Amino acid sequence: MILPLLIRRSLRQHALSTSVTALTVALAVGLLMSVWMVKKQSHDTFTGQAGGWDAVLGARGSKLQLVLNAIFHLEASPGNVSWDDYLTLQSNRAVSTALPLAIGDNYRGFRLVGTLTNLPSVAEFGRSRHLELETGGRWFEDGYREAVVGSFAARKLGLKPGDEFHPYHGLNFDARNEHTEKYLVVGIARPSNTPMDRVIWIPLAGLQNMSGHDPSTVSDISAVLVKLRSPIAGQQLDVLYNRQGNRLTFAWPIAREVAYLFDRFGWVDRILTLIAWLVALVAAGSILASIYNSMSARRRELAILRALGARRSTVFSAIVAEAAAVALIGLLPGYAFYFGIIGTASAIIRAQTGVVLDPLALDPVLLWAPAALVGLSGLAGVVPAVKAYQVDVSGGLAPES
Repeated sequence: MILPLLIRRSLRQHALSTSVTALTVALAVGLLMSVWMVKKQSHDTFTGQAGGWDAVLGARGSKLQLVLNAIFHLEASPGNVSWDDYLTLQSNRAVSTALPLAIGDNYRGFRLVGTLTNLPSVAEFGRSRHLELETGGRWFEDGYREAVVGSFAARKLGLKPGDEFHPYHGLNFDARNEHTEKYLVVGIARPSNTPMDRVIWIPLAGLQNMSGHDPSTVSDISAVLVKLRSPIAGQQLDVLYNRQGNRLTFAWPIAREVAYLFDRFGWVDRILTLIAWLVALVAAGSILASIYNSMSARRRELAILRALGARRSTVFSAIVAEAAAVALIGLLPGYAFYFGIIGTASAIIRAQTGVVLDPLALDPVLLWAPAALVGLSGLAGVVPAVKAYQVDVSGGLAPES
């Protein structure tokens, strides 16, 4: 029982330095866990946000740009696809479903996307869950100036069924580019936790025939979302459009294209992880410095313990355990830092992309990162423990002049 008593007494005597050092540990463990979880969840969530689609067909250009434009609604379209190209793809026996999209206007920064009325039945999220509307709403009808607003966009814009709005030309909001057409909100989509929550959906013809658009390209579309009948169908269409053709680009599979994006910016993840580990080392170093600097003041105390029968190994273990205990004290506020950081990161990512991270998701990092910090802190306590081990009993008990 002597070991716990020694640790508790020492922590109480050095409460201020213990608290400051524990907060450093808390920041380190919170930063390490949040960096790891944001990196992992972002990768998994973005690569799984295809909405049930296998591929995207668009104008000749970057596959990644096509995916970001048609799936994540982040990039501009590299060009247009003719209606005949859409019909040709739709009639291909390798294709199960083909959905045309027309993108090019906004309402106060939120994109308007023109499409067909069957979007709710063909878009899938998770376990074959389809796009649903809030009670009292309905999907738009072909040819009418109606709109269905994604849940996130509706909340930010304050729109509800029965409201009307004028769209603006282009993907970036400019009050000078208001269209004359007025659209009626007929439904609000339920949250899907996908980029679709940030979109305002209108009839395809409603966007194509909007004032200010080039009459010669009125039947053109921005991209086609594609569901394939089999994986081999993707290989066939990849050859047809990307290798044999020279006008269109077939981005398949979608997850691979998104993974390329993360690979390109993998160095950012490595830098953030390195910074987190450096903070952890600083925290361990602060524990080492705090306990080591207190050794001179505790020299007489340690000598008395030795004189009362405490073994060298007991004193050594007490110092190492004290260092680990400081880290343990920092774990609880460390989790508070973690939830604060990942909650803020999740809100920013959702606002910018529509992709939702789960701050409450369980992951092994929530166990091994704190354990690693405690172990590292205990290791840092070895240096002052060695000094305590070497305390001379007679010298420590000698009267101070």
